[in-house]
Amino acid sequence: MITRMGLLKKKPSWTTEAFRQHWRDHHGALAAQLPGLRRYHQNHVVDQAQRGIQFARGPEQLDGFSQLWFDDVDSMRAAIASPAGQALVADEQHFIGDLRVVAVQQTTVIPPVLPQGGSPAIKRMSLLRRRADVSAERFAHAWQVEHAALVRQMEGVRGYRQNLITERQAPKGTVVGYEQLPVDGIVELWFDSIESIDRIFGCPAGLALMAHAGSFIGEITTTLVEVHAVVDVDPSGAHHGH
Repeated sequence: MITRMGLLKKKPSWTTEAFRQHWRDHHGALAAQLPGLRRYHQNHVVDQAQRGIQFARGPEQLDGFSQLWFDDVDSMRAAIASPAGQALVADEQHFIGDLRVVAVQQTTVIPPVLPQGGSPAIKRMSLLRRRADVSAERFAHAWQVEHAALVRQMEGVRGYRQNLITERQAPKGTVVGYEQLPVDGIVELWFDSIESIDRIFGCPAGLALMAHAGSFIGEITTTLVEVHAVVDVDPSGAHHGH
């Protein structure tokens, strides 16, 4: 399974409400037609405050994150080249002002706990940029091994997923180097409530986590998102639109 994520900014002429409705209702229906698409989630940014932590924030101001899962690279490329894929691209140009795409290595450290009736109450997605004196290899080890172990010790975290960026396209379709899109990873964290974020990061385990973060991370840009699961896959392999 491979994962592509989009970093979306709406066109300035679109209101936030109109952007979110078009992305969810119209664009989502188009994406659901992609052949070979296993899962497709939209994460609509609803809050850009630096909640729970005191840490340098990067310059990004995003309106959403998309997540698309395919079985392999060939399936992904075939989907993009298909008529459904071309229709999707045409619609992107209609309402998205800036779209950059990253391929990621995805690791679920703590599987999200889904309460009855739907998604976890609060999902936070953050962009990570490594310190200037830290190599990509050191960042990956510090995050995936050391940092993940510390997150597991934090009570109240309802889910934690790491997305280590392995390829960057800025804009979509144009592969670029790190300098053109200096983001190393995308964090997904789930909580019971907004209030619990401050409590969890203020406890001893949370303070230890952020002290460790300072040893290899230069910027953490946090957002709260509202999730729309447009396409999911059940255990039988069939996919369903939502």
